Amino acid sequence: MSKSLLIVHHTPSPATRELLEAVLAGANDPDIEGVEVVARPALAATVPDVLDADGYLFGTPANLGYMSGALKHFFDTVYYPTLDHVAGRPYGLWVHGNNDTVGAVSSVEKVVTGLSLAKVADALEITGAIDAGARERAYQLGGTLAATLME
Repeated sequence: MSKSLLIVHHTPSPATRELLEAVLAGANDPDIEGVEVVARPALAATVPDVLDADGYLFGTPANLGYMSGALKHFFDTVYYPTLDHVAGRPYGLWVHGNNDTVGAVSSVEKVVTGLSLAKVADALEITGAIDAGARERAYQLGGTLAATLME
């Protein structure tokens, strides 16, 4: 029986899309077996998506010192219906900002703390242009979350 990694993202810019692609590549690394990777835009992810997943990766731009409105809407939609069902499941986070990511990271961490999710990697915080180092760190984040779920 395979495990499922749900990647919930809001990727409106070329930079956030590039990070998503690197995260997906890492999560789908050929050395990782028995993990199904499911990616959903934040405005399309549902309560059943969350309940069916064994782990989570969240991606967002930093918008005015906060997570994107789309990711906030996702959390508002799924929070109470999943609250008593997801405790202890692993999660990771990546945030891209033009010059600051602190508020966005903090806002997501407050929600996932409320859900009692288990952080398995430090938040990946990227500011400015996406370079090879940022892509590599995003790849590693995706791989780390998927590897955590391998049986």
